[in-house]
Amino acid sequence: MDGPPHRLRRTDLPADTATLARFLIGKTLVHDHPAGRMSGRIVETEAYVVGDAAGHAFRGQTPRNRSLFLERGHAYVYFIYGCWHALNVSGESVGIGAGVLLRALEPLEGVELMQGRRGVERCVDIARGPGRLASAMDIDRRYDGIDLCRRGPLWLGSATRAVGRVGCSARIGISREIERKLRFFERDNAFVSGPRRPRTARSSR
Repeated sequence: MDGPPHRLRRTDLPADTATLARFLIGKTLVHDHPAGRMSGRIVETEAYVVGDAAGHAFRGQTPRNRSLFLERGHAYVYFIYGCWHALNVSGESVGIGAGVLLRALEPLEGVELMQGRRGVERCVDIARGPGRLASAMDIDRRYDGIDLCRRGPLWLGSATRAVGRVGCSARIGISREIERKLRFFERDNAFVSGPRRPRTARSSR
């Protein structure tokens, strides 16, 4: 498994948003940027499933969220809080709106490029959180709707090493357990952004 990632095919992706969120842990996000390749292991995700009132697709398709209604494996990029972009992967078949938010990456390639974009020195601070992830990887609305399974600058790749134990929990920001645990993360990985990350990362800012 060690070595460079190969591009995932759509048939590799589970046709269910929650299952896709779990599947993506340990896989690779790659941006073949003009300044050089940047990549990272996906170590934390959140699923926004069909009918989920917290999801952007809940009220139906609009010009803003149309990418969530594309076939699984497309990018949905939105702007949040007036300062951050966030990257999601559509998770169902055409016309059904649901997606997986990529919450954190463990940087692999182009670390110096990502550090420069983020203005940080510590590797653990580069892409720990969805806004930091998009900023580090230079992902914005230009990439909304891009097919992450076809040839292009932004794509999903296979795992580059074995995946550690995967945990699951209620989504961040939801105070009570909901019907399904929809947040997935690689346990004992310092690059995870939310609760249950290792002590070395818990004190990081």
